[in-house]
Amino acid sequence: MKLTLHVNGRPHELDLDARTTLLDCLRETLGLAGAKKGCDHGQCGACTVHLDGRRVNACLILAATLDGRQVTTVEGLAESGTLHAVQAAFLEHDAYQCGYCTPGQVMSAAALLNEPCGMSDAEVKECMSGNLCRCGAYQNILAAVQQVRRAAS
Repeated sequence: MKLTLHVNGRPHELDLDARTTLLDCLRETLGLAGAKKGCDHGQCGACTVHLDGRRVNACLILAATLDGRQVTTVEGLAESGTLHAVQAAFLEHDAYQCGYCTPGQVMSAAALLNEPCGMSDAEVKECMSGNLCRCGAYQNILAAVQQVRRAAS
């Protein structure tokens, strides 16, 4: 299928098999390896990207359904060489261990800034519950997310 996919602000004219997931398109066709293939069933959040500004699991979406849509990956989150506030907070709070889930966690946290979510830790944990960290860096992830959310409010 022929389609145009706008990724990180750039249009890409693609000719893909109709069964290609957005995740495989990003990783294998466009060479953007930030979104990770974790469970490949939408249960871990390692593949989280933004689709038209909303967070989605890229492993669950067929790329062929996205003609003309806007996709942002972790590679496109920073602007003009300056880290996004969430990326900087993750570094500051050491909110990663192995780093495998980090791109998905960062993308989910960045989207959370524009979603209705209460300010309590419990509410943030619930809103981030679709992103798993096998290393257990949750306290540091929560600290990073809350720092950015408090600064934005």
